[in-house]
Amino acid sequence: MKDFERDLRRLEGICDVMREGGSGLAQSMKLFEEGIQLVRSLEKMLHQAERRIEILVNEPQGENEKPKLELFAEDPQKPETPVQESQEPEPPEPKGN
Repeated sequence: MKDFERDLRRLEGICDVMREGGSGLAQSMKLFEEGIQLVRSLEKMLHQAERRIEILVNEPQGENEKPKLELFAEDPQKPETPVQESQEPEPPEPKGN
């Protein structure tokens, strides 16, 4: 995580310099390229961390425990309810004529 923190601070510094607008075009392009590389690296580290968390949270604790499937729901205010294996989808309601 030290690399992540270091890279994030560097990216923030690049953003500050570019916002000030005092750099010439050549320097701005170099900073932009470095910033893009940092963003890609940071995204990769975040994805790896997210995957590790997902594996740890979903790992069953006992022989009879099933993995949790609701991790990383789309809307954090409205968590997804996992579908149980025995639950069948409801049939569509009949259309009124």
